Amino acid sequence: MITEKYPQGHARCVKIATIVGARPQFIKCAPLSKELRRANEEVLIHTGQHYDYEMSRVFFEELDIPEPEYNLGIGSGSHGAQTGKALAATEEVLIKEEPDLVLVYGDTNSTLAGALAAAKLNIRVAHVEAGLRSYDRTMPEEVNRVLTDHLSDLLFTPTKQAVSNLGKEGVRKGVHRVGDVMVDSLSKAREAAKTPSRVLCALGLEPRSYLAMTMHRPQNTDDPGRLRAIIKSLSKIDQKIIFPAHPRTKKALVSLDMLDGMPANVTVIDPLGYVDMVRLMMGARVVITDSGGIQKEAFLLGVRCITMRETTEWPETLAGGMNRLVGADPAKIMLEASRPFQGRRGRTRPFGSPGASKRIADVIEKFQ
Repeated sequence: MITEKYPQGHARCVKIATIVGARPQFIKCAPLSKELRRANEEVLIHTGQHYDYEMSRVFFEELDIPEPEYNLGIGSGSHGAQTGKALAATEEVLIKEEPDLVLVYGDTNSTLAGALAAAKLNIRVAHVEAGLRSYDRTMPEEVNRVLTDHLSDLLFTPTKQAVSNLGKEGVRKGVHRVGDVMVDSLSKAREAAKTPSRVLCALGLEPRSYLAMTMHRPQNTDDPGRLRAIIKSLSKIDQKIIFPAHPRTKKALVSLDMLDGMPANVTVIDPLGYVDMVRLMMGARVVITDSGGIQKEAFLLGVRCITMRETTEWPETLAGGMNRLVGADPAKIMLEASRPFQGRRGRTRPFGSPGASKRIADVIEKFQ
């Protein structure tokens, strides 16, 4: 039963423990946390899965996210070790705080750890970005998504396809199609991105004169042959490529003696804050990535995307040729990066309209 409380004149207050730990979750958390705190009590728990300033702290500062009540300091490690440490540490906090609801985002190890800790303590779970499927179980994120969805009591889906995916698995109770909270975050960042960027000025970039690239998936960074093939393909692209490198990617490049020998057209920089990353994508002719979130952001910004994966959890982005799956095939990467855009820029709204954060908060307030 939801705890009955009466702070600040509200008839009822739900105590929510929100679990975050990685860059995409900070972005999604920013607008939703503001909505939740209008009428509820939120305890923000940062697992520390991402801990570098560029991958964590800068987002809290830039997006005005409330200071976490807990930082668990989990750090990096293998998937099993990281998930296990996060599970144990999160459980301790939940026992102490006794929330009515645990809210998790997306598909990281922190997501699964939070959902598991809550379920074992008989605390109800809400999953934001539920129902996504790539149907590729070699991706740890896919395993995290499926398990989290089947542990959840409230499943907030961003798209019609996500609802369908859950239905195929027999998950129908507690499913709410609310749209994508990233639309809320991106709407605000897009306005902020209209102001001049010191990063883009420092790089001397003109709109549509460059490609933007990100890469962090283990399937690309931990396979030396695959990583070499991807980097080699970049040298064949006759345009400047700006590459904000994830710490794990930079580490892999250093271990293979590839960082100092990057193609002349590739500029490797440190990870960017959210607004500067949006600026970089808005000005790019093409985005190259293996990130689920970047695929979706590029689509929402109307920028063509090349995805270095064989599958995607965001099939909506493939509409009209806005996103192409190329794996690590050098010929496909080069072809897609070099050819003029011949598809159509999406005019539909598969990810819904702004306001998903409020719609989620409204459901939670009524949840019994």
